[in-house]
Amino acid sequence: MIGTDAPIFPMTVVATFGIARIVESNLLSVEPGVIEAARSMGASPLRILLTVLVPEALGPLVLGLTFMLVALIDFSAVAGTAGGGGVGNLAMTYGYLRFDTSVMVVTVLVLIALVQSAQLLGNAVSRKVLRR
Repeated sequence: MIGTDAPIFPMTVVATFGIARIVESNLLSVEPGVIEAARSMGASPLRILLTVLVPEALGPLVLGLTFMLVALIDFSAVAGTAGGGGVGNLAMTYGYLRFDTSVMVVTVLVLIALVQSAQLLGNAVSRKVLRR
């Protein structure tokens, strides 16, 4: 399948497994003593998840999800070079195949700006919610 619908399924699969792994590793990094203290006070598993695990791991979770967002931007640019549309398709069709260096430079700068803005936003949000 070629076109803009083609990369949707693989990007969804990559994002699903990537986010699941990031969330799992960050929730497992919460100290067991904090969970045991909540359990000893009679908190239910749902209450422990919502009031202990998620708030304790929120900073690293935001950083991990920022990483995943940057990876999806990269993946969409690569998928665009294979006919998936978007900035990657623009760079391939009008820049590379037509030997137009200015289009290539502009599309690379747009991708760099997208990645940097996503990274800066993720770092700012993570710094805001980091519990230290």
